[in-house]
Amino acid sequence: MTELQAAVAAAEAAALTTIAQAADLAALEALRPELLGKKSALRTHMKGLGSLPAEDRPEAGRVINDAQARVEEAFAARLAELREADLARRLESERIDITLPAPAAPAGSLHPLTLTLLEIERIFVSMGYDVAEGPESETEANNFDLLNILPHHPARDMHDTFYLEAGGILRTHTSPVQVRYMLAHKPPLAIIAPGRVFRVDDVDATHSPVFTQVEGLVVDRGISMAHLRGTLDAFLKAMFGEDVETRFRPSYFPFTEPSAEVDMRWHGAKGGGGWLEVLGCGMVNPAVLENCGIDSREFTGFAFGLGVERFAMLRYGIPTIRAFYENDIRVLRQFAS
Repeated sequence: MTELQAAVAAAEAAALTTIAQAADLAALEALRPELLGKKSALRTHMKGLGSLPAEDRPEAGRVINDAQARVEEAFAARLAELREADLARRLESERIDITLPAPAAPAGSLHPLTLTLLEIERIFVSMGYDVAEGPESETEANNFDLLNILPHHPARDMHDTFYLEAGGILRTHTSPVQVRYMLAHKPPLAIIAPGRVFRVDDVDATHSPVFTQVEGLVVDRGISMAHLRGTLDAFLKAMFGEDVETRFRPSYFPFTEPSAEVDMRWHGAKGGGGWLEVLGCGMVNPAVLENCGIDSREFTGFAFGLGVERFAMLRYGIPTIRAFYENDIRVLRQFAS
């Protein structure tokens, strides 16, 4: 117990020192996952509680939680301090002469995520797909059970899913739209399901607790992996150009079998590049078809899912997902037509 307290105190002191030394907002925000995320030094000490005597665990947990709370309080205080300093600097550097005539109102434009989503929808609609939508608040049955995600699956843990006080959850993917569509329609089916999804996640350059997804579903007689490969190759070429190279890697998803990750070869602005994962896919698991009232002996299908933010970042060379949600007019006006 004494060793744990000493380790927690040292981790807290190091975190507080790091926070105090953050020079600006960007530096402090970069520290958020390291200091406040699920893998922070303080939270990792929770893993050692199981090795303590049962009577010591409550006190040890309190020590860790109190230390984490003090770190979070210091982080919030430093964040407020740096925001105030940043605001003062911007007010000074971006001062406007209010005696000048008002400029003409600029023309508005679509958000880069909207532009990317519209292009994705255009491509799939041209292939004969319908666009299906569903609610963002879902049942666990539609979001997990009918998709063959069993109760013990990690995705159902409360640390990954937002549970609502009134019951239900915020959907973690747009797959429930596929479930609703299969329950209401008979094959043949060909749909895409765009929309916002929600997952408990730390904010960094490529992750956000709220993001936009497009999933696709095809169900008919004789559908094979070849149809899936051809469809996704055609889509990526339409999206990024005819010279796009792709590859499939074996993967695992509970709702598809077999499953694959799709990589695309990309070229960096400074000459670098390599293979980059852009979406997941696979043949619809027969259990999912049966759960939705479709005879898996007669019909087969494929499904895929992609993140719109990642496609927009690749399409427009945007380095961080934060740019889509900070509403910085200097970023957004670049997309004005």
